[in-house]
Order: sequence, then C-alpha cells, then structure tokens
Amino acid sequence: MTIELLYLARLREALGCGGETLTLAAPATVADALAALCARGAPWEAELGGSRVFRVAVDQDMATVDTALRDGAEVALFPPVTGG
Repeated sequence: MTIELLYLARLREALGCGGETLTLAAPATVADALAALCARGAPWEAELGGSRVFRVAVDQDMATVDTALRDGAEVALFPPVTGG
C-alpha cells in the first residue's frame, strides 16, 4: 500500500521536505509508518522516534499509533499548536 505523508511546521523544516509517498506492507498502522521513517536514521529518528512531541492526523482526523491505514491515506505529522 502507499500513503501520502505531509510534514508541517517544524517537521517540514527539520526533515527538509513538505511531504512524500511512502510504501508499506498491508495491513499497516500509524506505528508501522513511523517505524519505517525512523529506520532512515537522523534526522527522522530524532524527530519522530525520540522525545520530541508531535501529532498525527489520518485523512484529517486526529489519530493514534494504533490507527489503521488504508491505501492512499493522507497522514499528516505536525507539532502541537497553541493559540492565544
């Protein structure tokens, strides 16, 4: 299966791209996608596998690491935001 990844705000800057297509074996979850990205090493592992806080949305709905992915899903990764 393939998913579309979007990297927003600080993640876009740290990872050097705004998005990409990722191929995963089906069935897959958000945790599987994150593991594949972290396996790339730095800076992926530092941003997505360490203590840095970020949020995940799948098809524009907030998600957890257990959220199942479908072929063609849009997965957005972004830091938490505050208002004021």
